[in-house]
Amino acid sequence: MRPLILKAALLLLAVWLVAGGAMWWAKAHKPTPESLAAYVEKLDVATQPAATRAKEMEKIAKQLNTLTYAQRREVRMNRKLDKFFRQLAPEEQARFLDLTLPEGFKQMMEALNKMDPMKRKQFVNRALKDLQDEDGEAPGRLDQSEHAQRIVEQGLKSFYSEASIATKMDLAPLIEQFQHNLQGLR
Repeated sequence: MRPLILKAALLLLAVWLVAGGAMWWAKAHKPTPESLAAYVEKLDVATQPAATRAKEMEKIAKQLNTLTYAQRREVRMNRKLDKFFRQLAPEEQARFLDLTLPEGFKQMMEALNKMDPMKRKQFVNRALKDLQDEDGEAPGRLDQSEHAQRIVEQGLKSFYSEASIATKMDLAPLIEQFQHNLQGLR
């Protein structure tokens, strides 16, 4: 009986070691804002052939889409992908936006839905003030390019499909001001 218990214990230990190793490996290979920025920084897509550029762009989009909302926000706020994005041709930029915007807006709506209602109202008030300060300018310092239009369309699509009723009600003044600013540009 004793050898059977010893074999079972060793088997259980082996299973735990394999599972622990797999978890460690997965965590070590999960992208972070820092690892993504380091990868993009040493990348020079401007000199690469179109097929290689497309593969790199899809790899970076996939890594960006695996980041959490807070990590994506860090990447965006610190402008870690700007150099890479500027190196892409306009049609590649559009493709990159198509690959990354839906997930980014989905995560943002989930974060807003989970946000405490008072914090969400504070967020809306800050954003509303920023938009009112930009009245007559492009919202969020966006120009009237196809990219800006694509971002606005995807944002509104996510807003209407992903936001909860409470979030929609809280964000209504922000959407109205955003539309007002956009009409001022026409």
